[in-house]
Parts: sequence; C-alpha cells; structure tokens
Amino acid sequence: MYTLGISAFYHDSAAALIKNGKVIFAAQEERFTRIKGDSNFPTNAIRFLLTEEGITLNDLENIVYYDKPWKKFERIVDTILLTSPRSFKQFLNAMPSWLGEKLYFRTLLKKHFKNIDPSFNGKRVMFSDHHFSHAASCFYTSPFEESAALVVDGVGEWATLSIYKFTKNSHKLLKQMNFPHSIGILYSAFTFYCGFKINSGEYKLMGLAPYGRDKEAIKIQEIIEKNLFTTFDDGSIELNLENFEFHHGLKTINDKRWKELFKHSVRSEEDELTQFYCDFAKASQLAVEKILLKITKHVKEITLSENLCFSGGVALNCVANSKIKEQNLFRNIWIHPAPGDAGGAIGAALGFYFKDKQYKKREDHFNAYLGPEYSDQEILRSIKKFKLKHNKKVIVESIESIAKDLAEGKVLGWFQGKMEWGPRALGNRSILASPLEQTMQKKLNLKIKFREGFRPFAPITIESKAHKYFEPNYSNPYMQFTQRVKSYKKIDSEEFKSLSNIESDFPSITHLDGSARLQTVNSEQNPLITCLLEKFELVTGYPILINTSFNVRGEPIVCSPIDAIRCFLSTEMDILVLGNFILRREENLDAITNFKPEVFNKD
Repeated sequence: MYTLGISAFYHDSAAALIKNGKVIFAAQEERFTRIKGDSNFPTNAIRFLLTEEGITLNDLENIVYYDKPWKKFERIVDTILLTSPRSFKQFLNAMPSWLGEKLYFRTLLKKHFKNIDPSFNGKRVMFSDHHFSHAASCFYTSPFEESAALVVDGVGEWATLSIYKFTKNSHKLLKQMNFPHSIGILYSAFTFYCGFKINSGEYKLMGLAPYGRDKEAIKIQEIIEKNLFTTFDDGSIELNLENFEFHHGLKTINDKRWKELFKHSVRSEEDELTQFYCDFAKASQLAVEKILLKITKHVKEITLSENLCFSGGVALNCVANSKIKEQNLFRNIWIHPAPGDAGGAIGAALGFYFKDKQYKKREDHFNAYLGPEYSDQEILRSIKKFKLKHNKKVIVESIESIAKDLAEGKVLGWFQGKMEWGPRALGNRSILASPLEQTMQKKLNLKIKFREGFRPFAPITIESKAHKYFEPNYSNPYMQFTQRVKSYKKIDSEEFKSLSNIESDFPSITHLDGSARLQTVNSEQNPLITCLLEKFELVTGYPILINTSFNVRGEPIVCSPIDAIRCFLSTEMDILVLGNFILRREENLDAITNFKPEVFNKD
C-alpha cells in the first residue's frame, strides 16, 4: 500500500512516499529547483518518488496534504475582521490568492497532479491537521510504543503549540495554544529585529547568541519578558500584541515600540553587527529556552510519559533541545530529522496510514537518506559536460589518500549515495575539512561558503568514540542537540569575542561557549563516512571532521552531480569526490577560471 504525503504553498515544500507504513523516499522541492525554501507545489519531488519506486500516481492508495487550508483561511479572515481597519493591507495582500485558487484546494491539487501525469484518475485527496502532521512525523518514526508529543512552531491552521499523548493504537490532543500567541513567531520577531530573514535566519540568531555578554543579556531578557509576553504556569504565553504587527499588517513587529524598549532600531542586513545585537540574540535565546523548559515540565506532568517526541520548526533549535534533554524529565527524546514544515509531508502520510493500524516501534536508526542517488554513468556524464579532468577509483580504495588530503588542510566536497532528508547535511552531501586548524573556520566561511564570519561549523565523529571528546555522551545522528567540547578552555573576556581565539583541540568546530552541534555516525548508519573518520584518526589521532552542508550561502544543499560540480567550480574547494570520481582544483584551473558562478539570493 502506497501513501503520498505533501507539504506545499508556505515554505519548504516536500513530498514523501510511504509503503506499508514505512518511509521509503522523501525530498524537498528546493533541492530540485535550486530555490531555497521553495514553497511551490513539489512537482519535481513527486516525480522523483514515483520514478524511483517505478509507480504512477494511479498506483497510490492515498494522497494526504499536511494541513487544512479552509481552517487556515478561517483564521486569516477572523484575524482580519478582529483587527480591522488596521488589517486592510493584510486583506489586500492575502485575499487575491485565496479567492482565486486556494479556496478550491482539491481542484488546485488535482490540477498539479494532472501536470505530473495527464492520466491521473482524480483520486480523492485527504487533509491532515497541521500540528497532527508534525506530531505524527515524529511519533510514527520513533522507537517508542507510547510517548508524549510536543509541537511548537509559528502557526498551523490555528494552533501554535500542541501537546499530544500517543500510544501504538491511538493518539489524543491534550492541550493547544492558538494564534496570535506563538513562541515560533516570537523567535522569528527576534530574528527579524537582529537583521536576519524570517524562516531562514533563525539558526543565525541561535549561532550569534554565544557572542552576547551575560550581564547585558540578562538585562535585555528582563525587558523582553516584562514587555513582549506573559508566561503562564503551564508554559503557554500571551504576546503583548501592541508591540507586534504580524496579526494585522505586513510586518512582524512594531519597529517604533521595539526601538523605545531596546534603544536600538531594527538592524538591516547591511548594518554592522554590533555588540548590542549579540547581547540581544543571547537574551532572546535565553527567554525562549526558559519558556520551553516550563512547557516540557508541564508536558511531563500531564502525560507521565518517559518519552518525548518534539517537532515543529522550533524543534530545530538544537541549543534549546539540549537544555530540555539536560532537565532529565524524559528518559528518551526523539526529534525527527526534518521537524519543520517539510517533515509534515511524512507526518501527513504516516498519520493517515496508522489511523486504523497499530504502530510497531522502530528498532533501528531512522533512515535519513531518502533522496536521489546517482550512478557512475550519470556522474561521468556530468563531469564530461564541464570537460573536467578526473580520476576514477573505487571509493573505498581512495579513502586513505582522501584522509591524508584532509589532514593536510584541504577542503573536500563529499557527494555519496542518497541525499539526506531534512535541512542538515548528514554525511552524503557534505563539505568536509579538518577541525584541527585554527584558521579553517574563517577559510570555510569566507572562501567556500561565502557567509557571515561569526557562524561556527559542526563536527562529525564516530558514535562509539564521541565520549572521548564531547559531553554529555549520547547518540546524536541528526544534529538535533549541542554537546560540549571537552578540551575547550573558557574565555574570560566579556568583549566581542572571535572564534579565531578559541582554545580547544578542535578550534574550527568549537563555539565560543564550548558547544558543538555534533553528528554521531556508525558503520550501520553510514559506513563510508565512518570509514573516512577511521582513516583520518589513523593519520591525525582524532576521528573528527568538520561537516557542513554542501552549498554556498543562499543555495539549497546540492542534489545532483551537476549541482556539486557547479559549487566546486564557484568556490575555493580543493577536492571534489563524486561517488567513485575524484576531481582536484589544481588539475581544473582553466575550467574554474572560465566558469560563471550562479548567483543565489542571500538567506
């Protein structure tokens, strides 16, 4: 039995194919169109799923969309009426699309399916509640037979926070917080105030927070908690809507009121990143962590579960996730590799499939490698298209020499097997480098990724050896938590600090607070990258590499060999490993010189 799950038309459109209750393929539309966060209908992703499985749309038993558009429309209309006349601009902005195709959503979806396959038989499309899609994506991929499920995001139809209790036979919604009061929107407002883009810059705010000074951040946190929201005993919040405009206008915050509160204007993207915005980032992170810790305490009280499934866009905040984990309220915490809206595609399909079936808990790692894979022939065609010099050798026979290249400070594009599912590179579409060099973080940011210099890089290591270098010790296969670098030495200075001054055995993956967003791997989960780590350990003594996503700023993670080659040619990457093919920068200087890089919008 095949079920297709779809998320689309907001951001991070995606599609997932379920066979007899198991996810067999899933991909985000952005990887195919090369438009970051692409919200369009996932035509390319669906074509990939069907082609890989050798089926058509007419072979599907069910098609499930990840939220209920009519409930969302009801919320939009109600909000506009309640805030009129201030909401007139919002009305003008929202109504044309809704009064056009969106109100006839089944017809709209079927139109897109007909574009994929003109013989589509018009199968009925089912709709799932947005927050249930999030919760189902987490529980029905978890190793649990029962669990609490917490969903926190910007907004679904009405819900902004939901608490469920799942068992293998049933689920129950226990509590819900509704729009306009939203932790996700609050964090996005902080993101906007610091000059980053909403829905793509939240992780930058999280990464900026360690640059903040403790005393100043606490003062700002007090202003935030006194003026922007009220927190209740169960952790739910009520926003002071006088300081916001998202519910009635086209902007997120009331710029004038925020300037009065914090004595600084909204930062524009081009403005200098001064110490104040670092302090503010730290304060906002602390404020949201405080809310989430209170919520998870309440979740424990009302569910009495030993397990927690956490999903929604806020579950991508790996720093907050670690604080939740360190509370030790739950014996086990599971966060799906794609807890945001893309993951809703999986949740919609799994939630529908298990509505009348018993869930059998997963016994092994959830397979996050669900995307396209390319043969040697396909890779070679791409290499020849660019007339590049290359060497071919079975990759396992090249690993030792690749490890030596990395030990010598070379930066490597690593393209292997199936593409990862979710927003993070997990060792198949990665840029790899040595974490031992003090200058590597700066080199990667400025010459490879072309991104802000304050941003740290994540490490990858072998699961069984992680305890030697990181604490606390636990498996972290999807980078959903941060852990502390054991060799880190705290910097006492309260001034704006630089990652170039980090004192650690691994300076290029250690953040200012001594944390690292670690990925742990083993030979069952990813044998090739595990082997490379073992060989790197033989050369350097350490089984740790920098693992950052294979892309430049503003670009989605590479999907195809063509994408990888373009990224290689447009950066100062030293080596590109495409399956069994190795391309070296010094052997392709003419092609690099003549290549015209694609320009991506800044994220």
